[in-house]
Amino acid sequence: MFEPVQLRTFLAVAQTLSFTQAAKRLDLRQSTVSQHVRRLEDAAGCRLFVRDTHGVDLTEDGEAMLGFARTILAANERAVGFFAGTRLRGRLRFGVSEDFVLTRLPEILSAFRREHPEVDLELTVELSGTLHRMLDAGQLDLCLAKRSAPDGAGQLVFRDTLVWIGSERMRLDPRRPVPLIAFPAPGITRARALEVLERHGRDWRVACTSASLSGLVAAARAGLGVMAHARSLVPAGLVPLPSRAANLPELGGVDFVLLHGRAPRGGRPRGAAQEAADALSRSLLAAGDTLHRPLP
Repeated sequence: MFEPVQLRTFLAVAQTLSFTQAAKRLDLRQSTVSQHVRRLEDAAGCRLFVRDTHGVDLTEDGEAMLGFARTILAANERAVGFFAGTRLRGRLRFGVSEDFVLTRLPEILSAFRREHPEVDLELTVELSGTLHRMLDAGQLDLCLAKRSAPDGAGQLVFRDTLVWIGSERMRLDPRRPVPLIAFPAPGITRARALEVLERHGRDWRVACTSASLSGLVAAARAGLGVMAHARSLVPAGLVPLPSRAANLPELGGVDFVLLHGRAPRGGRPRGAAQEAADALSRSLLAAGDTLHRPLP
């Protein structure tokens, strides 16, 4: 028997590739996270992670456990909901970053709708910076977005690296300004790209601006320029570009997080929107690793 609490801990470590970050996400001590993983490995009879001085990575058995863990936890939640006799209902305003338009997020949302048919899910797709503002203004109950700093607010879903991407045929002249394809302000990726280019004294020009990821991808595929994007979410038809060859500076890491709207004041009972947001948050965290797999 695999214990649900151990499976949740395993998923948190697998998605963040960090025992420290998993402990923060789950509000546990790091020693407790290690204990949960060790007990799960004992129950499975195999190693699930490889740990060294460079970090944490999944073993082949760990990759297999990912699918089993998601299935077991989903079945457990359905059983708990059935026997508790509770059905979520009400309106849930969910915001998601443009970064996830071409990922398997629709599959996760579809499964959530099947599990909670009485929840009216209102989806907003926007830039991460805009989503943060909407959340602060009380216009969203939950959002999945990038955060501008590693120590910022939010529950870490996964950590990634920003890279320069473009078409396979793209060749940059190090002596000419970088033709930049970017989201408009207040895009977090745009701000990072401009800040890094300015800091390294690399001239740039805007070759394309679009609030739609599909628009940016089309421009990049056409060879109009390069764009900054999360390494694990590189769209089909585009490739990471070697930074040194084109005199492009490193962009650093980026965190994708879940942020909840404001809780009720004065200790009032939790509303239906908060309960629905909690349920969707659990679904996203359980299936978070699938968000690393863009659609072909």
